[in-house]
Formats: sequence, C-alpha cells, structure tokens
Amino acid sequence: MAEPATSPGAPGSVAGLTGLLRDGGYLADRGLATAVHVALSLRRPILLEGEVGVGKTELAKTLATVLGRRLIRLQCYEGIDTGQAMYEWDYARQMLYIRAMSERDAASPGEVVSALFGPDFLVERPLLDAVRAGSGAVLLIDEIDRADDEFEAFLLELLAEFQVTIPEIGTIRSTDPPLVLLTSNRTRELHDALKRRCLYHWLGYPDAEREIEIVTVREPGVPVELARKVVAAVHRLRELDLAKPPGVAESIDWARTLAFLGEDLDPDGADLTLGCVVKDHDDAELVRSRLDDLTAG
Repeated sequence: MAEPATSPGAPGSVAGLTGLLRDGGYLADRGLATAVHVALSLRRPILLEGEVGVGKTELAKTLATVLGRRLIRLQCYEGIDTGQAMYEWDYARQMLYIRAMSERDAASPGEVVSALFGPDFLVERPLLDAVRAGSGAVLLIDEIDRADDEFEAFLLELLAEFQVTIPEIGTIRSTDPPLVLLTSNRTRELHDALKRRCLYHWLGYPDAEREIEIVTVREPGVPVELARKVVAAVHRLRELDLAKPPGVAESIDWARTLAFLGEDLDPDGADLTLGCVVKDHDDAELVRSRLDDLTAG
C-alpha cells in the first residue's frame, strides 16, 4: 500500500513536527505530536479534549504559525446555528441594492433577484471560509461541547464531505481540506458519531518537569527557580477542591507576572498576584487561607 502523502508544508516525521512546534514555543509530548502528524498525513480532523488551560487552543494557533497557514477560528457557544458558522446573506446591502435598482429602474425583477443572491452579497462565516481556503488553513472549532446536538450533527456532515451547498449559488467543495482541530472542555459528552469521524487525543495536565520546561520556553525571562516554585504551587492548587483548577496557561501567566514585578513566590508575593492563577472568589478565599503551605519549599 502506498504511503499517504504528507500535507504541503508539514514535516515528514513525528520528530520533525515536535521540533517545529517547539520552535513555535509549544512543547508537545510524543503522543500529541503523533496524533497531529497522523491528522496531517491522513487529512483527518483531530478532537482534543481536556481541562481548561492545558493548551488545546494554543496548539491550533502554533500549528497555523509554524506551518505557514491561516488560522480560521469558529468559537462555539450555546445557540450557535449554521448561518453563524457557515454563511449569511448581507441583508442591509441587499435592501440598499433593491432601493437603488428601483430608483434607477435599470434591471428586471429576475435580474435583481439573481444579483441579490450572488457572491457580492454573500457573507462568509468561518466554515465556508475554511472550505474555500483548503489546505492553506488550520480550522479551529473551539469548545464544540458548548454547541447543541443539532449543530454537532450538522458539523458531522460537513466533516464527512467538506463541501457546502448554497442553493442560490451551487456547491463549493474542498479537494484538499484544511487541518481541522476541534476542542472540548467536556461540559457535555459529545456524540460517538463525531468522535468516530475524528482522531481523538486527551490533553491532561503535564507532569511538573514538563510544565517547568513549558513555562521557561514560553517565557524565557522567567528564572528556572521561580518557574519551579510556581509549578509546584500550581500542582498543589490542583489537589485542592477548587471550582476552577488552574491550567498550564495560568502557570505561565503567574510566572510571567511575578518575574515582571520582581516578586518571589512567598506568601506576600502569592497574595498580591493570586488573580493570575485563581479565577473564582470562593477558590481565592480558600487558597488565601493556605498560602503558607502553598508556597512552602
């Protein structure tokens, strides 16, 4: 069997992709790099699930940068519909056009209708934009778990064919689809059909040594010893019963802030900068009662 062709601009190996991501400031472990390499090579969407702040969205941004592709982002939310994700007609411009044509009496009704629903009045949303862009883009479908079942079913159909039919214009298809990353924070369970359509990878919290490396790669101005203290404190925070445990993004932000202020991670420094890492009032009250233990060692 012939080897699958690697997408244009993509490294030909897992090691090559790992190095490319690192050059872009993203440290991927072997499992994640392998999943992305397979997604690129087989032109398959990849579904990334994990806790908030572990780097799911950042991976898509970094891939777009290092592969030289345009990032197209669809931010999902409760109530999102196909029009907001795919395309809409520019109603305001259509009304202006109708008014102008009626004043000029320059076209027949049939010609006006044909023009109204032509490319000039079509507003492309992220999914149609991605179909047109093809392999020149990375499509990030962010927080798909926030959308409803109906939208998920629509998305499944799009990922199967990667084509869009606009009744007034025709079918637009991508012969070489973009790299597609879907992310989920697991606020609800996704349907098995969508998971089967995608490669799947779980992104968990990294171990302490890897997280220290992530912090120092992303923020070279942070001393290694400060990064160690911050990561140790963040790992202790994750062991508490917090409503919103801190992710890797919070570790980076906390270390950056402490370094900028010239503060050490002692109880006073932690108290001053706690808003970088704890984003819930009740959580903050709990953590402030344990600052001595949190910053010990």
